[in-house]
Amino acid sequence: MTKNKNNRAIWNTRIKKNISNLYQDIGSSIDIDKRLYKEDIAGSKAHVEMLFKQKIISFKVKNKIIYGLDKIEKEITKKKFIFNKKYEDIHMNIEKRLFEVIGDEAGYIHTARSRNDQVITDFKIWIKNATLEMEMNLTKIMKSILKIAEKNVEVIMPGFTHLKNAQAVSFGHYLMAYVEMFNRDKKRFINNLENLSESPLGVSALTGTSFNIDRNYTSKKLGFKNPTNNSIDTVSDRDFVLDYLFSTSVCAMHISRIAEELIIWNSDAFSLVKLNDKIVTGSSIMPQKKNPDLLEYLRGKSGSIYGDLFGMFTIMKGLPLSYFKDLQDDKKFVFSAHDTIINCLKLLDEIIKHISPNRKKMLELANMGHITATDFADYLVKNFSMSFREAYKKTSSLVNLAEKSGKKLEELNINQLKKIQPRLSEDALKVFNLKNSVNSKKSFGGTSFGNVKKMISKYKKKLK
Repeated sequence: MTKNKNNRAIWNTRIKKNISNLYQDIGSSIDIDKRLYKEDIAGSKAHVEMLFKQKIISFKVKNKIIYGLDKIEKEITKKKFIFNKKYEDIHMNIEKRLFEVIGDEAGYIHTARSRNDQVITDFKIWIKNATLEMEMNLTKIMKSILKIAEKNVEVIMPGFTHLKNAQAVSFGHYLMAYVEMFNRDKKRFINNLENLSESPLGVSALTGTSFNIDRNYTSKKLGFKNPTNNSIDTVSDRDFVLDYLFSTSVCAMHISRIAEELIIWNSDAFSLVKLNDKIVTGSSIMPQKKNPDLLEYLRGKSGSIYGDLFGMFTIMKGLPLSYFKDLQDDKKFVFSAHDTIINCLKLLDEIIKHISPNRKKMLELANMGHITATDFADYLVKNFSMSFREAYKKTSSLVNLAEKSGKKLEELNINQLKKIQPRLSEDALKVFNLKNSVNSKKSFGGTSFGNVKKMISKYKKKLK
């Protein structure tokens, strides 16, 4: 059998002239989608196995194609494969090479399929694996945060609203808020797997095929639950791409929020946390500087990931059914967002391991701003059958009194407190103790030391 020596595009019989050299250069996607080679070869193997099972191709042809695909996969893995922009994408590059390896039998590989269903199948498999990689990295960073939280359960700091001192909290509880963020990210990615469970393979260009194929067979072979229901929707669908990009964007937003918070806490104005020299950089002109550049990098990268999401949204918003060349950029957006978020998660994990709290400064700041005022209002409600609004007014008057006296709430004596509520006893003074304040928040999800320890224990078991 003679080798296929045709060096032109597959459609050259119909289109007589070579495509514009400029378009061939900028319109080719091979530089991007070549990372789908494993998924593409796995999909092709499942497809030809099914074609043989359905007696559409012979045993000899099936074996020859699989032999050729195995050889090509080894070539790519060993970096001996030559990718050619002339053949546009990974699918045609592999098919062209298959002709060179096994001859004209390679022509059977595309029976009962199109690049339209081929590429979506490859891409879904890739995103499924990327989703599992995200889950693994999120678990890792949650474990790192848990370790620091466990060491700082009884460290007291101010909780902020509007960046103003609000109420006293456990630093461990503050850190556990980040665990909750990343746990939601994990759930979001895992939920996406359901929309990745349907196999596109076999819908062909957009109408299905007249060949007696078995889509259930290829679905199971490739790890899908079942085939998609509508051939037109299948080749048009990029919801699974948007789901992945959205989940990545939310995760990036969480990373950016944490980075911003640590930047503020590390600033000279706050000095609540110290960054190890491994995670700071210097200044070209100011010898004393230690800058949180790594955190600023994380904060900035959320913008590029948002750009990938909105780029895909913008492409999709005006597309009628079914397939259009516009969709080619879907992989560029996903690969870019994925690579960026994985790097960000790994970097944040390293940062988390190299920060240390300034416990003394945290306590000093917690003693500013009358942050036990709400505790006093609650005390009045519980002990004097008072409505909260009435207790709020009386506590506001007490704060005014403290400010006028130039004192903190805990520095007031019982006689000063009795000006607000005559029936108060010395017991009321305990309300202003920061530790008592934190430990009084025993409602589920609250900041009491006992609650925080239980939540840390819960997540440690969950993440084993």
